Amino acid sequence: MNRYKNHVLEHADRQGYATPAFNYSDIWEYEAIVQAAIEERAVVYTATNMRVAETIGLPYLGALGAKAYEQTGGQILNHLDHSRSVELCKQAVDCGYHSVMIDASMCSLEENIEKTCEVVEYAHKHGVVVEAEIGRILGRNVEGTYQGEDYLVQVEDAVRLAQKTHVDSLAIGIGTAHGFYKEKPNINIERLQQVNAAIDTPLVLHGGTGVPFDTVRACIQNGMAKVNFGTQLHATYIDTLKKELTDYQETDIAAFMIPVRSAIQSVVQSLIQVCGAENRFDG
Repeated sequence: MNRYKNHVLEHADRQGYATPAFNYSDIWEYEAIVQAAIEERAVVYTATNMRVAETIGLPYLGALGAKAYEQTGGQILNHLDHSRSVELCKQAVDCGYHSVMIDASMCSLEENIEKTCEVVEYAHKHGVVVEAEIGRILGRNVEGTYQGEDYLVQVEDAVRLAQKTHVDSLAIGIGTAHGFYKEKPNINIERLQQVNAAIDTPLVLHGGTGVPFDTVRACIQNGMAKVNFGTQLHATYIDTLKKELTDYQETDIAAFMIPVRSAIQSVVQSLIQVCGAENRFDG
């Protein structure tokens, strides 16, 4: 099989917009993302973190992603997010994922390169693209907890990892965090510019929730070709569900989940527009 071309992020990089990735936890969140993408005529990634992947199971999630990809003509790309496990990445490839992320950012640079190379070698044989991470994403999440000043990506490390691994995209630590921010995030645009000038690999911004939209757009203008969102969707899910359950009268779960799905879809559509990804799908 020929390697799946990383044309989505390469196109975004050339055209000055970003392809958004949305983390989902269940079918209602997933459907909201898909319908938003269809409405906005945007290519998007539907992403699962390790906890969701291990709880629901990669065979189910892989089948879900394959069906959405088929039905939309390639508009929805299935992505494994922040996997610390090389084997989990390989399993996702075997289950039909279009994209996998090996996150060895907590390891030494040499170990990060080694693990990324192993995933790249396996994934590319099966037509799957690979994302890696260098530097660290702040905050507390299933992917890890990082504090202090050691989060910032070093340009020479990004260059070495990109050159040694031939990875398809690279998430870099520039001050973003998973979860909600307790104060205004301090995003290092200058470091982003330096990395973007040093390598041709499309760059990825994690921790998009809570970053001011103007800052997100500035990151995109300076090289971010993919932006990840999750917490804002999950919070919308929970808040809307709480409201629907206040006057609970139904035993039909769909009766109160449909408004939840609608609320999430609205959020996703607005974030697609923030990334400038609307009306980019020509399938």
